[in-house]
Amino acid sequence: MQKKRRTLVTAIALAPLAACQSTPPSTTARKAMYGTIAKIKTKPGQRDALASILLQATQSMPGCLSYVVAVDPADTDALWVTEIGESAASHKASLDLPAIRAALQAGRPLISGFGERFETHPVGGFGMRLPQDH
Repeated sequence: MQKKRRTLVTAIALAPLAACQSTPPSTTARKAMYGTIAKIKTKPGQRDALASILLQATQSMPGCLSYVVAVDPADTDALWVTEIGESAASHKASLDLPAIRAALQAGRPLISGFGERFETHPVGGFGMRLPQDH
């Protein structure tokens, strides 16, 4: 009886995840996407100001499929930025956009340093735009 109950509870807990799953794109049919996950440390009390600057500047970046700014719940002076682009080249090109350059200039005085940084090759996910097949 306990095993059946455990199985039922597990099935109920995982149901929302199953409903959100998307079919992964064929890794051979799509170009390799490029992703970064980076921790930014801000000067004391400047986390929200930097988050606002980053979010305003990144409303339109060609080649950007997803850009997420998140606060670190364990560190009141840290942000995590997760970005997915069509390619490493589109990510690098975004750094030359006037809005991004202005955001970097405005945000630089609020930053005290950087933490971990990871490069990834995303294959898909719920809620992100997928690059157009060519």
